[in-house]
Amino acid sequence: MRIAVVNCNTTAEMTARICAAAASAARPGTVVAGVTPPWGVPAAEGFADSFRSAASVLDAVAGLDADAIVLAGFGEHGREGVRQLVEVPVVDITEAAVMFACLLGMDYGIVTSQPTAIGPIRQSLQAMGLYGRCAGIRATGLPVLAIDASGEEVLAAFLAHSEALLANGAETIVLGCAGANGLQEALQEKLGVPVLDGVRAAVALCENLVCQGLRTSKAGAFKMKPSL
Repeated sequence: MRIAVVNCNTTAEMTARICAAAASAARPGTVVAGVTPPWGVPAAEGFADSFRSAASVLDAVAGLDADAIVLAGFGEHGREGVRQLVEVPVVDITEAAVMFACLLGMDYGIVTSQPTAIGPIRQSLQAMGLYGRCAGIRATGLPVLAIDASGEEVLAAFLAHSEALLANGAETIVLGCAGANGLQEALQEKLGVPVLDGVRAAVALCENLVCQGLRTSKAGAFKMKPSL
């Protein structure tokens, strides 16, 4: 099985780290292939970045040789467009993390990067029909690439905002940035609640969908546009 993990930005180093996380969660025999868009934005941190990112990702996935695709941009636009463009299963890390969180608790909270990222994330949750179970979305104020580099400052920021979300009624925590993968173990130990990384969750869903022989429905919204 071959899973393409598509970064939403043009930072190749981030793609490599995301793919390492995806490969660590994959079953034996699953090949994880990273895809970095050749153009777009170095980091997606708001509506303007998100729409540019969506267009670049649509270009990047055209013609991909993969059994499933992971979209590794948390809250970024383009999910539905990619599903219309391809037949293989497409799993967005936002959906994957939140769906897992909803299996493990009633309400979830999300910790993300910049305040400008909150709007696109909220829209994504509303589109998937699970915003009603969101106890809150909090921004650390850290740039995406700083989160990807990790470090004690990043962990401390995610911990503080996670604790605030738990105090507000969250029962699980979702890492709202692909670059935050790797923090979940330390946070889970400190918080005592499930902490979800969308990259690993998306890989698990892709593998399951492929093993069941399931593909994206083309009966309605995701029907392919006829070639001109």
